[in-house]
Amino acid sequence: MADPDYLAGPEGRNLAYHRSAGSGPGVVFLGGFKSDMQGTKALWLEDWARAKGRAFLRFDYSGHGQSSGRFEDGAIGDWAADARAVVEALTEGPQILVGSSMGGWISLLLARAMPERAAGLVTIAAAPDFTEDGMWGSFDADQRHALIEDGQVALPSDYGEPYIITRRLIEEGRNNLVLRSPLNLPFPVRFLQGTCDRDVDMSVAMRLLDHATGPDMRLCLVKGADHRFSDPECLALIGATVAEVSG
Repeated sequence: MADPDYLAGPEGRNLAYHRSAGSGPGVVFLGGFKSDMQGTKALWLEDWARAKGRAFLRFDYSGHGQSSGRFEDGAIGDWAADARAVVEALTEGPQILVGSSMGGWISLLLARAMPERAAGLVTIAAAPDFTEDGMWGSFDADQRHALIEDGQVALPSDYGEPYIITRRLIEEGRNNLVLRSPLNLPFPVRFLQGTCDRDVDMSVAMRLLDHATGPDMRLCLVKGADHRFSDPECLALIGATVAEVSG
């Protein structure tokens, strides 16, 4: 496996990335919460882009994968700033943003902040505002007390060690919510969502579709697909959808 290159990101954070040359619009993959750029979807999409002769970029947020920093020190605004830094420094012209889970939220923040750099948007089980709605909104009294008094709370994970959720993650997340204010997406947009996703309910995708505005926006529900959205059929759908929004 090739070693990544590194970009000096915001506030001295070193961001690991892999970039493939090719034609535009390029494709940028934005991973999920505590995920990294070595995941099945990122690597499959990189191979897809190479086969199509398309430019491609995958990277790790700070505190994730091979980038510098501790996961527990990060928050949504930090990771959005990391994503913006790599897009600005490592890509040229409008890009197809492909955001998985938390990466869906990050891609929406990027699209809102720099719409001129978005040629299209594909989200996979997007989790906008999850720190507020999926975490804080579901915490019981003991968890909220621990978060406020101790500064963190541990949540069980289906993907390994418990997630350490910090008070800063919750509070800083409120500065980056996208479902509480206008969200215009003036380019082709596709939301992909599995019906058997236990991490992000279908209602989140419906709420996002209802809330966002734009001239070309569709939601695709895949019966039986889970949050990983990584079986061969789902991966093929991701590739076809990226091609579709590329024009």
